[in-house]
Amino acid sequence: MRDVSHKVSTLRTARARAVLKVSPSTIEAIRTNTLPKGDPLSVAKVAAVQAAKNTSLIIPYCHPMPVEYVGVEFHLDEDSIAIECEVKAVYKTGVEMEALTAASAAALTIYDMAKMVDDLMQIENCVLLSKTGGKSDYAMAAQDVGRLKAAVIVLSDSISAGKAVDASGKLIQEALAQNGYETIKSIVLKDDESEIVPIVRRMVDEEGIDLILTTGGTGLGPRDVTPDALKRLFDKDLPGVTEAIRKYGQERMTFAMLSRSVAGMRGKSIIISLPGSTGGVKDGLNVLFPAITHAFKIIAGGAHGERSMQESR
Repeated sequence: MRDVSHKVSTLRTARARAVLKVSPSTIEAIRTNTLPKGDPLSVAKVAAVQAAKNTSLIIPYCHPMPVEYVGVEFHLDEDSIAIECEVKAVYKTGVEMEALTAASAAALTIYDMAKMVDDLMQIENCVLLSKTGGKSDYAMAAQDVGRLKAAVIVLSDSISAGKAVDASGKLIQEALAQNGYETIKSIVLKDDESEIVPIVRRMVDEEGIDLILTTGGTGLGPRDVTPDALKRLFDKDLPGVTEAIRKYGQERMTFAMLSRSVAGMRGKSIIISLPGSTGGVKDGLNVLFPAITHAFKIIAGGAHGERSMQESR
């Protein structure tokens, strides 16, 4: 089983279809409710719901899922039954297998209830029709905004003095590269407001850096002045960003509530401060990417992403 503990929970949806080929006489028996075992569609609907909720008991590598909705539709043709199942959950991984398992179980249930009168039945296919809520949803946003310029600022008295080695800044650079950003600069500064303010101002106002990520200086110590310095530069605060980072961190380490990380905009640039620890940086990066890229589409005048038809039902 894969480790998904680092992932962020989002609304996940999936829709799958299974097609059962039957004799025309079986379709008529279903329509008139004259099959010996009774109405197969109502039983198949229950089977689909149960299958979606218990997929992890059937498919070994599926995670136990807090399924929050299962919808089942039947479409009868003259010699076939199409079964469509939709599944929703707010979780860290997708619900494709839940939808496919639900559609398969419904088809098998109808097969079982009609096999005594139709020995030519066959399940023709079971396919995934759509899914939403994963990283692929952000792919278009990245394409729309093109390659973005980023900068990394490591704020540490000890690293700037050569007494410690930077690890958190390197993690940020790796995450930026993986998400299609071009890191224009990566620098180390003392946690000193007189250094932070002019350098960040220049990066935005003169160099046109799109995204600036800092690490360090967000705690409660006497030298932790990064949030105070950055807030002087913001035109707009982005409180939701740091709320999400702290919430994610709090679920994994109670000390995350002590972070004073801030996020905001200056012009069309986004500036976000992350903690100095590698654990805090990893948590922040897991929250930020790939979702933060969508912000640049909005900044450029694009529309907010609309939920899919599956989500709005």
